[in-house]
Amino acid sequence: MPTPPDDPYRVDAAAAAGPSVPDRRPAVPTRSRLRHLWGETWRLGVALSMSMLITGGVVYESETGQRQIEPERIALDIVIGLVCLGLVLLRRRAPMTIALIVTAAGAVSVFAAGPTALAVLSLATHRSWWRIAVVGVEFVVAGWVYGVLYPAADSLGWLVDVGVGLLLYALLVWIGAYIGLRREHLAGLHGRLATAEREQASRVAQARANERARIAREMHDVLAHRMSLVAMHAGALAYRTDLPREQVAESAALVRDSAHEALGELREVLGVLRGLDGPGPDEDAGLAPDPERPQPTLADLPALTSSTTEAGTSVRLVDRTTSPDRLPTATSRTAYRIVQEALTNVRKHARELPASVELRGAPGEGMWITVTNPTASSGGSGPRTEVGRTPAAGDVEPMVPPSGLGLLGLTERAELAGGTLTARETDGRFVLRAWLPWAA
Repeated sequence: MPTPPDDPYRVDAAAAAGPSVPDRRPAVPTRSRLRHLWGETWRLGVALSMSMLITGGVVYESETGQRQIEPERIALDIVIGLVCLGLVLLRRRAPMTIALIVTAAGAVSVFAAGPTALAVLSLATHRSWWRIAVVGVEFVVAGWVYGVLYPAADSLGWLVDVGVGLLLYALLVWIGAYIGLRREHLAGLHGRLATAEREQASRVAQARANERARIAREMHDVLAHRMSLVAMHAGALAYRTDLPREQVAESAALVRDSAHEALGELREVLGVLRGLDGPGPDEDAGLAPDPERPQPTLADLPALTSSTTEAGTSVRLVDRTTSPDRLPTATSRTAYRIVQEALTNVRKHARELPASVELRGAPGEGMWITVTNPTASSGGSGPRTEVGRTPAAGDVEPMVPPSGLGLLGLTERAELAGGTLTARETDGRFVLRAWLPWAA
């Protein structure tokens, strides 16, 4: 696709900063109190069952003479185990400390086997390997000490007891590390879900802001055209006191019609803005909303130039485009808005001077739009009101006050469409030239 040559008089549009997006971060899912209570209950139940099963085996060995342990020592064993069962409730606050205490109790209490397993599992979920190693040494030593204090008749030796302790501890650590990895995986999924929701909210907010900016440009283009007509003819009625009654009525009717059209278009724009925030009253009531009026294109350009000519600014339209029916709708709409705003500027700054609009282009070459008019300082014949002098009959109303944003808005619109726009004054004429892409 060809690109237009660089123009040193190009008008640069200021980059508009996007609106800040509110932080709509979803709350991190937390476990309910009832679910937490149930989790602690069944874990303690499993630990208690394990302790009772192992203690029952030791009691059986004591009664059959296979292990040397006094009955009063068994009662103390159970008491120490129950204390350890209560201590494991604090394992989430101090996993290392609780694991060391409960594991050390295993040297004199076989009933502490269940709480010890639960404490080791909880510690292993954090996968802090040096802490796991320290507790592991204590776990093996405690098992060996218990075998020395209460030896069994069928013991195979302390090496076998240490090996069995290492294997049992390794199994507990493996199970705990797996549980920790699974928890981290679920937390990562929740984090990614929260991030995706925040990004989606950000995209929606950005799309809404972009749509509002587009509607604001449309509002400026449409209302500036209508209200300039209203201001010009209302000013004529205020300053020209010698107009015949028929011309006064005609100007008043034109002011009324332009104001009504401006109000109608403003109502449509505000309806779209309300639609960005939620359904309108008709949609809430189950009624179908009013269909949006088609946006104007270059096919409506003759009507625009005719209305501008009737308003007092003579416009000559020259259309030299090739295959205009193949021009994309978006490009045609952008071209219409550029011409509309350019003619609005002509009425503001040189309303009684003639303007010329030339269109040329073809598929693969792009669309060129040229709007020219003599400047007010180049010797236009229209009478003016001097500053500080009381207007008299024959004077016309002052120019419509400029906003200073018209050319910037046109440049931004052209660049958003992938084109360019230049504007300059040369040889007593103001020339606005725009290029828009037109694919082959």
